[in-house]
Amino acid sequence: MTTPPTLILHHYPSSPFSEKVRLMLGYKTIPWKSVVIPMASPKPELIALTGGYRKTPVLQIGADIYCDTALIADVLEHIAPLPALYPEPSKGMARTLAQWADTTLFWTSMAYNLQPRGIAQLFEHAPPESAQAFAQDRKAMSAGIARQRPQDAAAAYRSYLRRLSDMLDDRPFLLGDMPCITDFAMYHPLWFTRVRTSVLAGLLDATPAVLDWMDRMAAIGHGAMEKSSAQDAIAVAAASTPSALHDDVFQDEHGIALGREVRVCAETFGQEPTQGELVAATRMHYTLRRTDERAGLVHVHFPRIGYSLKAVELA
Repeated sequence: MTTPPTLILHHYPSSPFSEKVRLMLGYKTIPWKSVVIPMASPKPELIALTGGYRKTPVLQIGADIYCDTALIADVLEHIAPLPALYPEPSKGMARTLAQWADTTLFWTSMAYNLQPRGIAQLFEHAPPESAQAFAQDRKAMSAGIARQRPQDAAAAYRSYLRRLSDMLDDRPFLLGDMPCITDFAMYHPLWFTRVRTSVLAGLLDATPAVLDWMDRMAAIGHGAMEKSSAQDAIAVAAASTPSALHDDVFQDEHGIALGREVRVCAETFGQEPTQGELVAATRMHYTLRRTDERAGLVHVHFPRIGYSLKAVELA
């Protein structure tokens, strides 16, 4: 019997996208190790693994580093195909709705959640300078992105909640009798409102079907978690070899050959680049090979959707 890989999740408790992954791990009953990272930069231990990418969460399996929850969900589905995150015949719809939730719904909810009352609650037990550091960090990560005002976000958020309520009229989960990727992606922005900025959670009361669905999602739990440290995670990477690449055919839209030095970065929020040797560019993802003095040789993986690839012009 093959020993399942050890999964290390780099996250922090109040991160909504981390909650998405924590619940998926619980749903698939995959044991995992928890490395808590800072909410804001600097994040030197994480950067040792990713090479630049600093958004949360990051999944580590040995010397393989997976960025973005869309890709992490695919990795979990490969490790534990059942219960499925992408069940037939609705997997196309599930992916499309999840992408909407991770972008439009997420940013609307956060524009609402991070108004002054929400920020005050989020940092009520932290040193006074923590809220300011967080705000400056997120401002730097979102440079050039148009942000909604809380009043506009509240109106849109209420409309989105009514649409979710309509989807739950005759079923326990958004697309059927069991949760799928849509549920996990729709849940985490609402979880932040209800749990982390609960002083603002009153707008959820108008959609009791949504609250009942949130209770069902929360009941999934986070599964079997073991605490670990960033230093241990780096040591795991240094002692490991990246997994062999078994992916499908090289798909080239850029005229960049495998083996070239490239940079990959998010197209919008958090555009810090990761640089390395392009060793895979498939229909679904990019893989860069890079070496760090502490982590050793690692493969850093990104989804294609939402990320840009550019060649590095060497002198």
